[in-house]
Amino acid sequence: MIVNEGVRVKVPASTANLGPGFDTLGMALSLYAWIEMKPAEKTVFHLYGDQMAGIPLDKSNLIYEVAQSVFREAGVMVPELEISMYSDIPLTRGLGSSASAIVGALFAANCLIGSPLDESRLFDMATALEGHPDNVGASLFGGIITAVWDGSHAEYLRIEPPTELDVLVAIPDFQLSTAKAREVLPEAVSLRDAVYNVSRTSLLQAALASNRLDLIPFAMQDRLHQPYRSSLIPGMARILEEATAHGALGVALSGAGPTLLALVDRRKQTEATLEQFLLGVLNEQGIVAEMLWLKPCTLGATKLTIEEDKSFLEIIKGEVSA
Repeated sequence: MIVNEGVRVKVPASTANLGPGFDTLGMALSLYAWIEMKPAEKTVFHLYGDQMAGIPLDKSNLIYEVAQSVFREAGVMVPELEISMYSDIPLTRGLGSSASAIVGALFAANCLIGSPLDESRLFDMATALEGHPDNVGASLFGGIITAVWDGSHAEYLRIEPPTELDVLVAIPDFQLSTAKAREVLPEAVSLRDAVYNVSRTSLLQAALASNRLDLIPFAMQDRLHQPYRSSLIPGMARILEEATAHGALGVALSGAGPTLLALVDRRKQTEATLEQFLLGVLNEQGIVAEMLWLKPCTLGATKLTIEEDKSFLEIIKGEVSA
């Protein structure tokens, strides 16, 4: 059953790895993308927001291609679509912009045809497209996700974020592609470094699940990817080493970067000190960065009600300004 009036969905941004959990841990964040999808006589796109510059306006568009993969999987034909999108998620900054687009397209297309595919199948399709389950899992399910992927199927466990947890992100004014960030990683690591990360990933998951924020400083250390990627982001090594002394529970490269992410216990009231430290270190390196205070997002991809008297852009503007 095709929903002729179309569907509208909201999808959160995400951070991945959280330090030691390379390609396994993800957390949804309170930045969002909105997608509206309708059957149409001819495919047309309406893209809004500064993050949409340069995105294709033909059938090579990622949203369109992903939607068609859902229709093929379900055995339904919807060859022409009217697609509207607005996003607050910066592109190529390590905050899951591609994952949110993939999840949003899968989720919207599935809703458009009556949701014949279950969440598990959507998760597998999203992971296959993204290449790893952490970002897409966080955007699809919300909260904190620990996940595994065997090349054809993904399994996950969702952790409810601690209520006292806040997130500060420093978003540098340059882009860093995931491909470039992966190029600097070694082909193999020592057993010692592997055990180092396994132990800290295990501790971090347990700390988050049991609300033991005091353990996070011990758990967010990493030897698999951040030491190699620090050369790509001037000031990163110092921030990783010293941020806990300025009020962070822990700090990590967000995904492939260049965004740096700090977890904060809001009860400690260290926000100003930490923000000043991050900005100061980056500015010393000549890097301009946007600082955003976010929260873990407990909701994943969500279907919104379409109000007939309000346009897509009116609804988005209302949510963004709320």
